[in-house]
Amino acid sequence: MILLDAMQAVMSVDVLLAVVVGTISGIVIGGIPGLTATMAVALLIPITFSFSPLIGLAIMGGVYAGAMYGGSIPAILLSTPGTPAAAATALEGYPLTKQGKGGLALKVSVVASFIGGTFSVIVLLAIAPVLANFALKFGPAEYFLLALMGLTGVVSVATGGLAKGILSGLIGLIIALIGTNPMTGMTRYDFGIVELYEGVSFMPALIGMFSISQMLALTGERNIAKSDVDLKKIKREKLPKGIWPFIGYGTAVGTIVGIIPGEGATIAAFLSYNIAKAKSKMKHLFGKGNPEGIAAAEAGNNACVGGSLVPLLTLGVPGNTVSAALMGGLMIQGLIPGPELFTKHGVITYGFILSLFLANVVFLLTGLFFAPYFAKIAKVPSSILVAAISVFAVVGSYSINNSMFDVWLMLIFAFTGFFLDKLGYSLSAIILGMILGPIAENGFTQAMTISAGDSSIFFESTIAKVLWVIIVVLLAQPLFTHYKNRRQRIKAMRME
Repeated sequence: MILLDAMQAVMSVDVLLAVVVGTISGIVIGGIPGLTATMAVALLIPITFSFSPLIGLAIMGGVYAGAMYGGSIPAILLSTPGTPAAAATALEGYPLTKQGKGGLALKVSVVASFIGGTFSVIVLLAIAPVLANFALKFGPAEYFLLALMGLTGVVSVATGGLAKGILSGLIGLIIALIGTNPMTGMTRYDFGIVELYEGVSFMPALIGMFSISQMLALTGERNIAKSDVDLKKIKREKLPKGIWPFIGYGTAVGTIVGIIPGEGATIAAFLSYNIAKAKSKMKHLFGKGNPEGIAAAEAGNNACVGGSLVPLLTLGVPGNTVSAALMGGLMIQGLIPGPELFTKHGVITYGFILSLFLANVVFLLTGLFFAPYFAKIAKVPSSILVAAISVFAVVGSYSINNSMFDVWLMLIFAFTGFFLDKLGYSLSAIILGMILGPIAENGFTQAMTISAGDSSIFFESTIAKVLWVIIVVLLAQPLFTHYKNRRQRIKAMRME
């Protein structure tokens, strides 16, 4: 009965308009580097106070869902992730754009995003309380292992060989150590710079390495795509065969990672990408433009939307920073997260969940309709693109903390990333190390403190044992492939 009342409430003109406006705004926000979904939702909170609870939540939910998809558009077309989670998408999307297949990449992205987001909302609607209890079983040891599992992706995303890939990951981990030690409160490697006390700001580093470094590389080209972009061909083009299992991998991983409090879409995207590469029969195409990588990464980061709301709505524990901002939106409307939401405020709560379904439909239709036109960006002259993206990059970096230091930081990472890329190091592995380093460090130090230095804590729980098995499996295949290829090269040299 409550579900029917919620459906009736969602189908009102005001709520439908709120969903459409929120989702399209989210796509635009996600597409601009530096403007994150967290920032957008946080800024909306005081505005939505004047609306009814359901309309306010529908706008914020639409922005959340739209921004998670929107980040993939510049990632694919310009190698400029609009959101941190889209960094994994850029690994395969941008090479496809350079081949004149940006429209196909965008089509794969929006379909995978829709399926991942829709499935996670179904999970949220159906079995939220059960999954929230599962999430609470994750302790510091399990968080460390989850981060370690993500770091196995260093082997997969490495583009300059195994040794340089591992070195790239270590560079990222070293950068992550800059700032204040979370356990002792002592600053380290900050060189006396006050702005580094809280560590290296992640978004300027991401914008610099993925955006400006690509613009530097593009200065010698007339435009991104080498071949013409045919609108009619893009509209007729079907999704690649065999793409559905990879969407499934990303959807499952993203939903689970989203449910675990403290984790985020970036980890889900890279984990999904890593699993897709391990499962693919076309491993040689990864890094050169493989739609399977886009499908897994985009399904993974969008599945986090519904997953992150599971612990928020049922237990009052935000799954990530965006859901934490949404928690503020709930509380300002007098809705206290917890079991009471599904009983006392059932119509509003279920209405909000159903509005997320509609948000997914809105960005699916928007993405499919505009994908061919977005793809034409690849034929815009480089002189115009470089200038426009550089302006967005500077404004985006500055707007995060209103700090010129972040702009200089972005430029340092841009030039450093450009030369490291030329030397064969993996920028993706560096970013991955920066993301997962703090999570691994916090989990490790907290677990060792709890166990009084006993390392067996990392093997005690059933979840920990399962994570160890997954880590070994994810590491075994790329390492085996590396040594197999090495032996084949040595054998070939001896035959010569």
